[in-house]
Amino acid sequence: MTQLTQWLNTTPYRDFTLTIASADASFRKYYRLTKGSQTFIVMDSSLELDSLPPFLDVTQRLLDVGVNAPHIYERDLEKGYLIIEDFGSLALLDTLDRANFKRHYTNAIQTIVTMQEASVENLPLYDRDFLHFEMHLMQEWYLEKKLNLTLSKSEQNMLDASLSAIADGVLSQPQGLFVHRDFHSRNIMLTPNDNIGVIDYQDAMSGALTYDLVSLLKDCYVAFDRAAIESLALTFRDKKGLDVSDAVFLKWFDFMGLQRHIKVLGVFSRLDIRDGKDGYLKDIPLTLSYTIDAASRYKETAPLAAYLTRVTQ
Repeated sequence: MTQLTQWLNTTPYRDFTLTIASADASFRKYYRLTKGSQTFIVMDSSLELDSLPPFLDVTQRLLDVGVNAPHIYERDLEKGYLIIEDFGSLALLDTLDRANFKRHYTNAIQTIVTMQEASVENLPLYDRDFLHFEMHLMQEWYLEKKLNLTLSKSEQNMLDASLSAIADGVLSQPQGLFVHRDFHSRNIMLTPNDNIGVIDYQDAMSGALTYDLVSLLKDCYVAFDRAAIESLALTFRDKKGLDVSDAVFLKWFDFMGLQRHIKVLGVFSRLDIRDGKDGYLKDIPLTLSYTIDAASRYKETAPLAAYLTRVTQ
């Protein structure tokens, strides 16, 4: 922290008190600057310098369409430091419950609709190759390294066919929309005036209609009644003005969820095995439950549901 303190001494914030705010799954660290009633956040990306230009770029894209992303007050791209707006310490996950989730999710759905107005020019594409790259993380890190499984030829064929069908389902829906990629209850802040503050969007891509909707409504850290979640998903469809049946839209939603949760099973396992971050292991059961539930609803993916059920019992 010495280098950070030295840098702060060169800024107008030299007299502020510095405390740890949080860390995330990457190597970024966050600190809070406080002086009286004034607070700001220091984002320390000194170990991930390459993440700063995308963060600055995407921040501006979101601000341009009226999304409540943090304003940036100081920057040093060589050292990897930013001073940004402080949305407070209350994440949506901290207050979300069965009594209020419909209200909060409805507000967040409107934020997704607004985010999807953002420019996607020159953003990386969520194409078929990338969809498969992410899904293959499950086999490498969850099935093989975490569960110590070796797939037979027939099991490998089943998995390959399932993942191909899932990619087809994702690509059958509207594409070319802004995708936050991690729009869930830990990355949605509730500001003191109860507005939604959006963070952790530097990995944004251009992709499928329902990706951020799935991240929100099929959150890997909290779950609610499926009927209510389906109703909220259809609310998003109606806000977008899409002329598509309930069944077709919900299949888009479920297949997008399968792609994301299959990836996340691999990511959570990799965070533990490779990075020594075991805090996400407790979230694997819910992620697995989402995966099996959605896969079991469609003939293309029912064999995958059966396989995952068998090997995780």
